[in-house]
Amino acid sequence: MTSQSTQVSPVIWKEDRVYLIDQNRLPSEYTVVEISCCEDMAEAIKTMIVRGAPAIGIAAAYGIYLGAREIETTDRDQFLTKLEAIGELLAATRPTAVNLFWAISRMLKTARQTSGSVEQVQQALLEMAKTIHAEDLQTCKDIGDKGLEVLPKTPEKLTLLTHCNAGGLATAGYGTALGVVRSAWRDGRLARVFADETRPRLQGAKLTTWECVQEGIPVTLISDNMAAHCMKQGLIHAVVVGADRITANGDAANKIGTYSLAIVAKAHNIPFFVAAPLSTIDFALSNGDLIPIEERDPVELYQVGNTRICPVGVEFYNPAFDVTPAELITAIITEYGAVPPGELKQFQAKQLV
Repeated sequence: MTSQSTQVSPVIWKEDRVYLIDQNRLPSEYTVVEISCCEDMAEAIKTMIVRGAPAIGIAAAYGIYLGAREIETTDRDQFLTKLEAIGELLAATRPTAVNLFWAISRMLKTARQTSGSVEQVQQALLEMAKTIHAEDLQTCKDIGDKGLEVLPKTPEKLTLLTHCNAGGLATAGYGTALGVVRSAWRDGRLARVFADETRPRLQGAKLTTWECVQEGIPVTLISDNMAAHCMKQGLIHAVVVGADRITANGDAANKIGTYSLAIVAKAHNIPFFVAAPLSTIDFALSNGDLIPIEERDPVELYQVGNTRICPVGVEFYNPAFDVTPAELITAIITEYGAVPPGELKQFQAKQLV
């Protein structure tokens, strides 16, 4: 179904169904897709109808419940075995975003720890999915406020540069990196956002600018290779990006192009911030070399719309993410505060599993 509403709620639970904004159709078309089974949710995550690490986690949580309610058995052990298989189905969709695995793990733990009948476990799973959903919205608002504490103090209003989309569309509705932007705009500290277009899928051009336009936040779109020039011209006060996985030492995986952006920010002495919920930190991985990097269909590179832009016979390499080393990151902004990458472990005990 199609709606004229532009409310940024990428995942909606309503009337025993999940509704997802089809982010592949924005900004030209605002379409909501109905999801009623776990297989459809897995496909929606894989094809990026829903995308962004926190939003993927929320969607997967509901996907676990959708699968659980279809399991036809009253035997608890059989139920849990089948539920594990549903978790594996959802986990196989996107390898890099750790929130996906965090949400699945939290849902499966809820199932194991809930006493009573299978029906009671199913209800507990729905309540946990709703909890994960609600928690993320508050978490992102807290990230936005904590980010304000570390943004540069300048006599003029700030101009921030971001990459990809780490806004309401990538979360429960407020954003991580764009949550910092929203909070700065709310408090009168923001002059303008510069948004990288973010090749090859153009999430910055299609999604970040769309969100800013909805809220009246001044936004300027630039191509990815214009960032260094803008910095040299003195147009950028700070860079704020999101993350799909952060390792224990503070290395951060984010949409491809983030690493090069961090390098040019360092060269121009511009602070580079990564904003992400604590659930995005994978304390089990010591460094970014261990993060699995998703490689996507090369059609994203060689085709724009229905038009092929390179000759037949060309070979392709299409990694969806890169890893920014901790030494290039000024601070990582979580809901508990902003700290240098090397100090993340102080938050480990606060992470819900």
